[in-house]
Amino acid sequence: MKEIVNDSKLRLIVFDSAKSLGERVDKLLINMDGLNPDKYTYILPINQNFFEDGHLKVEINETVRGKDVYFLTDIGNYSLEYNMHGFINHTSPNDLMMQLKDGIGACNHHAEHINIVMPLLYAGRQHRRNTRENLTCGMILHELDEMQRIKAFLTFDAHDQGVEHACPNMEFDNFFPTNYILKELINDLTVDELKNLVFIAPDNGATGRRNVYLNSFNCEFIHREAGSFVKQRDYNHLVDGKYPIISHDYSGNSNIEGFTAIVSDDMISSGGSMFDVIDELTKLRVKNIYIIVTYALFTKGIEKFDKYYREGKLNGVYTTNLSYIPNEYLNLPWLHVCDCSELVANAIHNVHYDESISEILTDKSYPQKLLRRKFNLQ
Repeated sequence: MKEIVNDSKLRLIVFDSAKSLGERVDKLLINMDGLNPDKYTYILPINQNFFEDGHLKVEINETVRGKDVYFLTDIGNYSLEYNMHGFINHTSPNDLMMQLKDGIGACNHHAEHINIVMPLLYAGRQHRRNTRENLTCGMILHELDEMQRIKAFLTFDAHDQGVEHACPNMEFDNFFPTNYILKELINDLTVDELKNLVFIAPDNGATGRRNVYLNSFNCEFIHREAGSFVKQRDYNHLVDGKYPIISHDYSGNSNIEGFTAIVSDDMISSGGSMFDVIDELTKLRVKNIYIIVTYALFTKGIEKFDKYYREGKLNGVYTTNLSYIPNEYLNLPWLHVCDCSELVANAIHNVHYDESISEILTDKSYPQKLLRRKFNLQ
């Protein structure tokens, strides 16, 4: 049994939804403070109960009085099960959001500070109102902000950082895993693949992320192009809660035959849009196609991704461990899951000790160093 570090105010409450990531983060934080991760921990023991009528309860089994508590949750983890009226349910984002709020309430005003680490932002894509619909993400953030007990809210690659305007009282920090993904991508790609790159935004909303990757490869020895796709939707019909896409229209230099395409976005949901993009890029005769997303949700499974890989249309998908990915997916030859536990640990460490977070938001020089090393220029 590990000992909780008594002479520190830092405490972690790690829900089962984020258990694997939380344990990695805990070890890194213990190491940062010069302690033995085999002996010490910051993680508090808790009970996480789901009752058969659908209600839940969180109990904290150690004192939090005067402590700086960090709740770590993954609202995208659907693998957890509970019984309700004789049925087996899988946890939803709504269940896990309620669990988080119950955990906050369990602190009972005793903690000195409460902080939330939620890599995948709850309802992050419901960030603006287009019709008669709720601003769900903003509403939840405002509700947490009004509690006036929460010091900081840490998230990673929010779909739209503008949602921070809903919480003027608590600190809202949005971190990006860009360098952790690029470290693996640059290591895996060959020099020939890196010489001619085209950076693709699958829709208008992804152009900012595309430009980040485009600028990361700003080297004199790499030929770069940029392109975008514009979605044309049928707004007369609603299918599976979305307006179906009629077409993807490419905008950019079409003379990209033989290039390596880097398609970047914040997440893959079902993957429908990505398959359209891959098909159109294949028509333009690009040589290789790699997809970069922070969150690979695979809401309709991975069979079609597997098919595209076997057919040579898709070379790889690079994503992170910031949200749940089934264990059986981890050995797929085309899926590369980049470990971002160090990023989460650094974010918690610097916020806890009131140190600057500027350097861990984005180190723009890091990709250049990787590329120069790859091309044997240093």
